[in-house]
Amino acid sequence: MDTLTIKIPSTLQISEFDLSMTLASKLYEDGKLSSGQAAEMVGISKRTFIELLGKYKVSVFGYSAEELKEDLKNV
Repeated sequence: MDTLTIKIPSTLQISEFDLSMTLASKLYEDGKLSSGQAAEMVGISKRTFIELLGKYKVSVFGYSAEELKEDLKNV
């Protein structure tokens, strides 16, 4: 696995974990990483990654809340 250094403003109050999780969850949402790859990137288990996705506004099912509501209306 490669290492990337990101410079962020010192005024940004975000932990390294939250920054890593935000990036990994976005890459997972965009289909660039599998859940296992994203979990490895953050340094947590796949199960923990999946459990945390909701906190980062990412659906494990690949649906946004709006898309799910729309699909449920059409059933």
